Amino acid sequence: MLYLTQRMPLLNPSEDENKSPGSTKYHQHITEMSQTIQTSCSLDEYDEGKKTLGASTIKFGELVILGYNGCLPSGNRGRRRSRFALFKRETPNGVKPDKQYEVSPQKPGQAVKSKGKHTISYTLSRHQTIVVEYSADQNTDMFQIGRSTEPVIDFVVMDTVPGAKSQEECTILESTISRFACRIIVDRDPPYASRIYAAGFNSTNNIFLGEKACKWKTEPGMDGLTTNGVLIMRPRGGFQGDAKPGVWREVSVCGNIYSLRETRSSQQRGKLIESENNILEDGTLIDLCGATLLWRSATGLLRTPTQKHLEQLRQGINDSRPQCPIGFNTLVLPKHRHQTAKQFLEENSKQPYAYLKCGHVHGYHQWDSNSNQERTDRTCPMCRDIGPYEALTMGNEASFYVDSSSPTHAFCPCGHVCSEKTTKYWSQVPLPHGTHAFQAACPFCATPLAGDQGFIKLIFQEAID
Repeated sequence: MLYLTQRMPLLNPSEDENKSPGSTKYHQHITEMSQTIQTSCSLDEYDEGKKTLGASTIKFGELVILGYNGCLPSGNRGRRRSRFALFKRETPNGVKPDKQYEVSPQKPGQAVKSKGKHTISYTLSRHQTIVVEYSADQNTDMFQIGRSTEPVIDFVVMDTVPGAKSQEECTILESTISRFACRIIVDRDPPYASRIYAAGFNSTNNIFLGEKACKWKTEPGMDGLTTNGVLIMRPRGGFQGDAKPGVWREVSVCGNIYSLRETRSSQQRGKLIESENNILEDGTLIDLCGATLLWRSATGLLRTPTQKHLEQLRQGINDSRPQCPIGFNTLVLPKHRHQTAKQFLEENSKQPYAYLKCGHVHGYHQWDSNSNQERTDRTCPMCRDIGPYEALTMGNEASFYVDSSSPTHAFCPCGHVCSEKTTKYWSQVPLPHGTHAFQAACPFCATPLAGDQGFIKLIFQEAID
């Protein structure tokens, strides 16, 4: 099966077929293009992404937020969505360092004298500010990510709340994500190298590193880190079935790579890693201190299972007609999760549940249950193991898969189902948590993993005819 992500405009079937090379080739072309739009994000998202960026059909890659199973709880709309495609812009908007100068305390307005100029200001003291001025770069495109909804931000990212199923549950009191968190500069010519930098330019095309910000002088000029930092982690061996997590690093405002600070907001920078660069590789994780993004390159997406393929795998499980060993009713693995346990019972009595200690799959039942509350430990009637009893739901975000194998395993304790190698990979990835902690989490809902491995092999009982 081909896993294609290149979108192409559909031909108008009303056009005269005689204008085509031949009717056979015409229909073959239609078939091929119909296959290409079976991608891991919908055609609506593709059109919306192009509309937002004013873009061509050349795709650089995608950014996908961990913790969402294909869609935000409030829906994917405009620049607020669970995934964002980067297309080549019609007009380049990249910038590159041009010149550096010191601003006199008597003339503070010099740092922001021109709205058309991109600048980075480094305030060293009340009496000394270094300004680095940037000029237009016709060979690159720039994309900015952050919490701000200002037009200069291409991808609006809010804090991820683990396990949130509704927009109300996503509400937080105080965000730790910067309004202008980071920027990605992509070469407009092959191989379309994508480089990440901490901090993004605001609506006046400026980046300000105040007196208390972590900054320092370098041989070329100046450099610095944002308050909570931008961390990246590249997988070892590529983002594929045998991938292993790499080492977390921090990227600076100028794109240099450093070891991690003692805490996210420490004033002391880490050690410069001269052997590493800021080029994003397929599967690179980007942490913004409140949300973690996964970078999928255009070539990496070619190896990613499509939504159509994931649906076929889900249907394959359902076609085997698995049964509940207690109620003997046929179970159906759903594509989406309902809001509450009551909806599970009222709307879908075929919903499969699993004992996440042993992996035995059942329908919902009250056996050995002292309450109707969710996520209480239960005793499996098949093997007597005691552990969480959770509803199973298909992992729908294809970009999180490291292979295209059958969904045979589930994350613990959330119950998201995907392939064995995918569960193994993410169970080994230490995702940043808080100011200096790390923990593995389910990529589909951001729930911290539990149990001996963080996942379990599912045991279905086939139908007895």
